[in-house]
Amino acid sequence: MLKSNKTDEESVKAEGGIDYSQMYAMTMKTLKPGEITKGKIIHISSKEMVIDIGFKSEGIIPLNEFPEKDTLKIGDEIDVLIEKLEDDNGMVVISRNKAEKIMGWEKIMNNYKEGDIISGRATRKVKGGLMVNVGIEAFLPASQSTLKPPIDLNSLIGKDLDYKIVKINKARRNIIVSRKEVLQVEVEQRRCELLDKLQRGELVKGKVKNITDFGAFISLGGIDGLLHITDMSWGRISHPSEVLAVGDEVEVVVLDFNKDSMKISLGLKQKQANPWEDIDRKYPIGSKVKGKIVNIVPYGAFIELEKGIEGLVHISELSWTKRINHPTEVLAIGDMVEAIVLSMDKQQQKISLGIKQIEPNPWLEVITKYPTGSKVKGKVKNLTDYGAFIELDDNIDGLIHISDMSWTKKMNHPSEVLKKGEKIEAVVLSVDQENMKLALGLKQLREDPWPELIKEYSIGRELEGAITKITNFGLFVEIAKDLEGLVHISEMPEDVKPPLEDRFKVGDKVSVRVIKVDGEQRKIGLSLK
Repeated sequence: MLKSNKTDEESVKAEGGIDYSQMYAMTMKTLKPGEITKGKIIHISSKEMVIDIGFKSEGIIPLNEFPEKDTLKIGDEIDVLIEKLEDDNGMVVISRNKAEKIMGWEKIMNNYKEGDIISGRATRKVKGGLMVNVGIEAFLPASQSTLKPPIDLNSLIGKDLDYKIVKINKARRNIIVSRKEVLQVEVEQRRCELLDKLQRGELVKGKVKNITDFGAFISLGGIDGLLHITDMSWGRISHPSEVLAVGDEVEVVVLDFNKDSMKISLGLKQKQANPWEDIDRKYPIGSKVKGKIVNIVPYGAFIELEKGIEGLVHISELSWTKRINHPTEVLAIGDMVEAIVLSMDKQQQKISLGIKQIEPNPWLEVITKYPTGSKVKGKVKNLTDYGAFIELDDNIDGLIHISDMSWTKKMNHPSEVLKKGEKIEAVVLSVDQENMKLALGLKQLREDPWPELIKEYSIGRELEGAITKITNFGLFVEIAKDLEGLVHISEMPEDVKPPLEDRFKVGDKVSVRVIKVDGEQRKIGLSLK
């Protein structure tokens, strides 16, 4: 241990008659524990520094309290905190670290407040964040270290950066700072500077930052702009990824921007001339065009006439005669087809096309080829709940409604009398040339039997028949081949109660009496009473 360099003899008398003991006593009165004073470095070893503070003894400070030890030399002055004026060895106890902490805290309290920006250097990693030297140690939470976590906190250590003071706790003498809030302000400043320089219609370069279903976000260096899918190409695009990928460098046109909301609209297709400008000259109405099927939807198909120009062929414009349920029945993506321009909306950028118009309309001849009342032959093409479609010559389809299949038989489905693919004869009932409909009849091949049936089945006549159908309102009874009558529930004995299936079943023979014959409605009413 290094002892005092002042002996007892020196403290009694010196040359010139100065009383040094009195001087030391006065010095001891001016230095108190807890005070900060100046000290001079008088010795540097491998482990410690000896500091003279003008007291009767020197103080010793470990070298690890001097992060800048390599720059210090004998004779330099430093600030130290007096902890004790004398320890068990008669030495003064001083601290450089504690002096700096107190001075740093006072400096911050005198010069900074919450919300101020302060410079500092991250020194070490701790649980939940970093310690930053801003004159004293402040805590930087990991969540406040960057704009977009996560971040490698070690990458900040040793860097001189600006931080925002977000919390000062005077009681605990600690400070919480944020790097994130400083970065946010810098980003906002860059955004404002960029917006001030922007002009509508100018070309700017950027990088594709993100892609969504509705477009792509382009980073312009401080602010992002939206390139909407509709502004990527004059042609059809199903998804932005067909045109761009994340990381692509692109040049785009500034379409619009709002300084208040900081939103920028960008365009890619606007770098090229709008192909719709002279569309009416290139594709006049009535002209024949050729193109490729690029998309098929339930209601039609889109034909690409040139890059950026597509026309729609509605499903109703695919064929004069064929009943098409979906365009894929006659078209496929990639097919090259011819079509006629039917209409055009230049403002809405829409072209209506027709494929069937390439051929003459066969319906123009139907009215003369198939006059009302004439007999025709055809093949059963399709059966539905309401009737049967019959294919005639020239691919013309006619409909036999279920009500025109039999004069007397009550049918639930056309399949009771017709089969798909069967060749039959029918009568032309009507021709609707405008709506391209041809009505046919099967029962009209023979005369209406009802005038005779009215005479044959007079009211009061008793008959025997078989039950063909049971409903909640009565029984249908076949009284002759393909001839049925209805026994309404009100015309049954009093002991018959619903459900009728408890009393009757299909095929039962019953005796009935004719109570009504309606020639216009072609109905026969029967009674079991």
